[in-house]
Amino acid sequence: MRKLLIFLLMAVMVVISACSQEKPDRFVLVKGGTFMNTKSNHYGKSVTISNFYIGKYEVTQKEWIGIMGSNPSKFKDDNLPVEMVSWYDCVEYCNKRSIKEGLQPYYNIDRNKKDPNNKSDNDDIKWTVTINAGANGYRLPTEAEWEYAAGGGQMSESYTYSGSNNVEEVAWYWKNAGNKYLSGDWSWPAIEGNNTKTKSIGVKKPNELGLYDMSGNVREWCWDWYGDFGSNSGSLRVWKGGGWIGDVRGCESSYRGKFEANGRGPDQGFRVCRGE
Repeated sequence: MRKLLIFLLMAVMVVISACSQEKPDRFVLVKGGTFMNTKSNHYGKSVTISNFYIGKYEVTQKEWIGIMGSNPSKFKDDNLPVEMVSWYDCVEYCNKRSIKEGLQPYYNIDRNKKDPNNKSDNDDIKWTVTINAGANGYRLPTEAEWEYAAGGGQMSESYTYSGSNNVEEVAWYWKNAGNKYLSGDWSWPAIEGNNTKTKSIGVKKPNELGLYDMSGNVREWCWDWYGDFGSNSGSLRVWKGGGWIGDVRGCESSYRGKFEANGRGPDQGFRVCRGE
C-alpha cells in the first residue's frame, strides 16, 4: 500500500511538472542565440539572447479588459490591439495578469518614490519600477529581445520588416490601414479622412517564428530606456514596430522609436513575454 502511495505521488509530481513547463497559450517559444538577421542593430556584436516566450499577437482589448476591468482604447473591439496605454499602464498590467494566473510578478512598482533614473521633464508619474530577476511572471520584452524575435530569431531570413521585405505583406501603416490605399508623402489630413485605424490582430502574414503584427498596427513598448543599449537611465522609453499612423520606416525591425513613459496614443500598444 505504501509503495502504491509513493508511486501515485511521484506520478502526480511528474504531471504537475509537465504542466508547469507547457507553452503558455498564444505564445511562441523563441530559441536564444546570437542575432542572425543581418539588418539588425545587434548583428555581428556580442549580444546573446536567452530562450523566452513572447506573445504571438499584440495584447488585445479583450485581454486588457479581463485584467484591468476597463478599456482605454480609441478604436473599440475585442480583437483589436489595446492602445492609449502608457508604459506604466503596461507594467501594471503585467503584474496584475501574473497574479491572476498564479505567477510571480516580475516587477516591483513603487508609486510613492520618484525614479531617480528618470530624467524626463514631462513625465509626471515617474514610478520607481525594478525587476524580480528570475520571476516567471509577465513582462515587457527588452529592446534586444523584441528585435531578435521580430527579426526571426535563429530562423531569420534577414528581412527588413518582420516576416518580409514587402511591407504590404506584414504591416498596417498609414498608407494601407484605411478605406483605400494612399500614395504620396505622409499626410495627416489624408490619414484622418481615410478612416485609418488599428486592425484585428493576426490578419497579415506572420514572421519566421509565427509572430504577427510586429511591423505596423500599433507601436509596442519595450522595457529599455532610449539611448545607448543597456542604459540604466534616460528621459524616454523605447518602442518598436511602427503603427497605423506611422510611416514605413518605423515598421522596420531595426527602427528605434522613443516616447515619454507616461505617453499614450491611439497607435501605442504592446505585447508581453515571459521567461522559459
